[in-house]
Amino acid sequence: MKLLILGAGEYGQLVKELARNKYTTIDFLDDNSSVAIGKFEEFKKFVGEYQVIVAIGNNEARLAWIEKLVEVGFEIPTLISPQAFVSPSAKIELGCIVEPMAVINANAKVEKGTIVSAGAAVNHNAVVKQGCHIDCNAVVGADAVVPEKMHLNYGQVITRVTKPDNWEFSE
Repeated sequence: MKLLILGAGEYGQLVKELARNKYTTIDFLDDNSSVAIGKFEEFKKFVGEYQVIVAIGNNEARLAWIEKLVEVGFEIPTLISPQAFVSPSAKIELGCIVEPMAVINANAKVEKGTIVSAGAAVNHNAVVKQGCHIDCNAVVGADAVVPEKMHLNYGQVITRVTKPDNWEFSE
């Protein structure tokens, strides 16, 4: 399988390492990198040839790119490090990146385009809305809801319960 990573910077290199055990070919698109096989604007010519993951740190830009890529027909994988723990009852949507030593516990939901960095924890029944970045060693407490496109910084903890009463997890 072939993977195209949007963004060849430092985070793109980390994503490449996460993807090595799953993909035989890994290439980049980036406007400012000599290792890239093309510029961002050339993405459409790779539809059907590659799966694509977005390795851009800006939450809003990452989410916008995922929407654009889905619209033209790309398959967007989720990358989960084999050194992460993800509960079988957790739900992780497309375009997410889960780094080594991250924990996503029972019935947690991590929405589209979210990064869960090394050592971060998303505790049981928590919801991380789309386009977030849960940085290294940050903690999302049980039943908490992280608002869309939020960046939890290193070691930050969110425990406020804002979960809607009608939220349901389906099997």
